[in-house]
Amino acid sequence: MENIKGIIFDYGGTIDSRGVHWSEVIWDGYIAAGVPVDKPLFRDAYVFAERELARTRHILPHHTFADLLLIKMRIELQWLADQGHLSANAAELWAQSVADYCYNAARSSIADARPVLDALFARFPMVLVSNFYGNVEAVLEDFDLRRYFRSIIESAVVGVRKPDPRIFQLGVDALGLPADQVLVVGDSYKKDILPAESLGCRVAWLKGKGWTAEEDAQMHPAIISSLSQLLSILG
Repeated sequence: MENIKGIIFDYGGTIDSRGVHWSEVIWDGYIAAGVPVDKPLFRDAYVFAERELARTRHILPHHTFADLLLIKMRIELQWLADQGHLSANAAELWAQSVADYCYNAARSSIADARPVLDALFARFPMVLVSNFYGNVEAVLEDFDLRRYFRSIIESAVVGVRKPDPRIFQLGVDALGLPADQVLVVGDSYKKDILPAESLGCRVAWLKGKGWTAEEDAQMHPAIISSLSQLLSILG
């Protein structure tokens, strides 16, 4: 990783869940709360909620991650109740429990990431490029992460979503560097690694449990298992 002059970070799944797809974190929350559904049914609820959040503006710019999680869990669990799998009253109780579990999981992951961000911030300009709901600034402020990033490129704000390489080009432009001097750190092969490489950026794939078996089986020479590996990679 010679000649790296700037870094682009993904957010969700990279900084806040150690490379594990957020569906897996939420599923663990379902298990911890004792929500009586199987994983295929949970995945249906997860997909429904993601599509609903894309279709209707439930998440507002001031919402913190705790707010976002509760809104999302209510959508998922209400759908399960509407399908006859849960009672409506139980769904509301479980929504708070699962949201709390997920928020605490994110805080733990961010605590692990913070020393790495501190060290990299001292050496490199950094930009965040994220597919998010329009409130990533509030989420970053809540977790005291905003200060690390020169610019925030958020899909809901700029109107471009990963895996479109143009969203990464916006990050490269914000750094003001040639693409081959920029390291992109992300958790998704298709949404982060491939589009970044198509621009000529260097990459580090924080690989955890993914959404599909296909991605779990995918290999790449730039795989890392923890953000702390970036410190040794970058020297």
